[in-house]
Amino acid sequence: MATIRRDLFFIIIVIIATLFLDTSSSLPDPSFYDYLRESGLPAGIVPKGVTNFSIDVKTGRFTVALPVPCDAKFENQFHFDYNISGVLSDGRIGNLSGVTQKELFLWFAVKGIHVDPVSSGLIHFDVGVADKQLSLSLFESPRDCTAAEFERRSVVDRLSEPRGDDDLKKQSSGDIQSIFGPPRNRWTVSS
Repeated sequence: MATIRRDLFFIIIVIIATLFLDTSSSLPDPSFYDYLRESGLPAGIVPKGVTNFSIDVKTGRFTVALPVPCDAKFENQFHFDYNISGVLSDGRIGNLSGVTQKELFLWFAVKGIHVDPVSSGLIHFDVGVADKQLSLSLFESPRDCTAAEFERRSVVDRLSEPRGDDDLKKQSSGDIQSIFGPPRNRWTVSS
């Protein structure tokens, strides 16, 4: 009698464990927006339409793919490239690439994002030369993103571009060109 009870108890435990494993394996995989929320960031810092993403949960390094480069308007205009990457940690993203923000008429690369303590209600966007503060409530849910007409590059990206071969030939030939306009005629003195 005691062995029948033990066997029955064991069978019930196996059935319950099997049911639990079946339901847990059928749960959907977390989305990138879920990872953002778990890290204390609002899901709206990445627009709707993420087609694919990868994340290393140990290091926080991630890559997000969008179907097309696109623009979204918050308080400022933001541009998102095909691929966005960075390092996700508690309340912040560091080493961010693939996001630019328009300030006045210039585009600046967003290098990082962090959230102030919950009481302040602010989110900070590090654009290298400044730290732009916006209301956290603007980023509660992912926004629609409209396809960008052309690829936007930040001011920093343009300044750090390698120069073309033609520019190097001009420099090596002794013909120095001004960044303010075309070369000017030079006077030569003969003796």
